[in-house]
Amino acid sequence: MSGVLLGLLAGGPRLIVSLPRNRPELASAAAEGGTDALKVHLNVTHQASGTHFGSLKEERGALEEILSLGLPTGIVPGVAASLPSREDMAELARMGIDFFDLYVHDMPVWMTRVEGMTRTAAIGHDTPLEAMPALEKLGFEMLEAAVIPHEGYGAPLSVSDLAQYQRIRRATQLPIIVPTQRAIEPGDVPALVGIGLDAIMIGAIVTGREPGGLRAATEQFASALSAGGG
Repeated sequence: MSGVLLGLLAGGPRLIVSLPRNRPELASAAAEGGTDALKVHLNVTHQASGTHFGSLKEERGALEEILSLGLPTGIVPGVAASLPSREDMAELARMGIDFFDLYVHDMPVWMTRVEGMTRTAAIGHDTPLEAMPALEKLGFEMLEAAVIPHEGYGAPLSVSDLAQYQRIRRATQLPIIVPTQRAIEPGDVPALVGIGLDAIMIGAIVTGREPGGLRAATEQFASALSAGGG
């Protein structure tokens, strides 16, 4: 059933782990660390992790193992140069993928009508705040605030970043997911929760690429969130 993560967000801020590779052992480490949800990828070379993710046919076996853990799992299904087919999107929903997440500048209009998965719009640094009401009207149910330019990846979270997230919060009623494009630390969680963000999605920049480090980072962020952000 889709919408599991969306329902969880109604109960307070949540933790998502974006896996640096579609490896079941990484998903298990995130589950052991206390994540609320997972995110996987297809048809893309991921900027932060430097990993290439293959097609649904190539990745299906790993995805099925990851889904067997029972955590709500979202997917980045591709980018503009390697978009999935309508058939692949329907198959992902049948497999039990909970939500899909794609940059709005990469997303064809037909994806706004995809059923069976929560529709998530990823906005970039050049997406105007004035676009937020239009995204709501187009049927998106969550928003990923991926607003840090690539040259800023891995730098510390700044006050300017918080101000930008705050402006996005004021511009939309949609649940907002903040990914760790910056080197966000567990100690930054109170500030992010304090401005009303709904989920923190930790990825390769803070988790590393191996199970031990990923599990430890997940535990630290899960603890910070369970403490109410402080």
